[in-house]
Amino acid sequence: MKQPDHKQRLACPRCLRPQSACICSWIRPTEPAVDVLILQHPLEVRQAKGSARLLQLSLARSELVVGETFDEQYLKALLHAPARHAVLLYPDSPEDKSLELAAPPSLEQALLLDPAQLRLVVLDGTWRKSRKMLYLNPLLQQLPRLSLHNPPASRYLIRKAHGPGQLSTLEATCHALMQLEHNEGGYLPLLTAFDGFVAQQLAYGRG
Repeated sequence: MKQPDHKQRLACPRCLRPQSACICSWIRPTEPAVDVLILQHPLEVRQAKGSARLLQLSLARSELVVGETFDEQYLKALLHAPARHAVLLYPDSPEDKSLELAAPPSLEQALLLDPAQLRLVVLDGTWRKSRKMLYLNPLLQQLPRLSLHNPPASRYLIRKAHGPGQLSTLEATCHALMQLEHNEGGYLPLLTAFDGFVAQQLAYGRG
């Protein structure tokens, strides 16, 4: 019986992945004006192809919290940080009516604020899981929603998209920050590094 490789079993203390699959070389320290809160579905935690951990390690003042259903008071504290107005990165969807979700508040007022007053809330999970997170947490339904304008083709070649125009968590967040801050150039290094992360994962798949 072949013994497991010691390096394979040791976890990187920073990205928490096996050292042989460490993603730290793709981290690009980035200073967004907008706070970012990533709510990650538990099934994504050990998903090797997931991009949320790379995103959180790259963005200053970002926070990643794992859960599907959150305690209301705890979630309220996360969403309404001092001097911050939460905005949910989530597309307007006709499926909301079938789920009996209330129409989200207007985003117009939030967009008039200085980006430094905003907290972008991102749901990290498959389309089905993120929609369930929205359904199970009424506080999320009460947030104004940000949809991406003319999103580019996804670079995320390692996971199947639910539909056209859908991006990875990292890509979607970067493009949302570009919209809110009117700053495209600041996120190009991270998106370029993401290409390297994707290539690394593809190489593992061929190995």
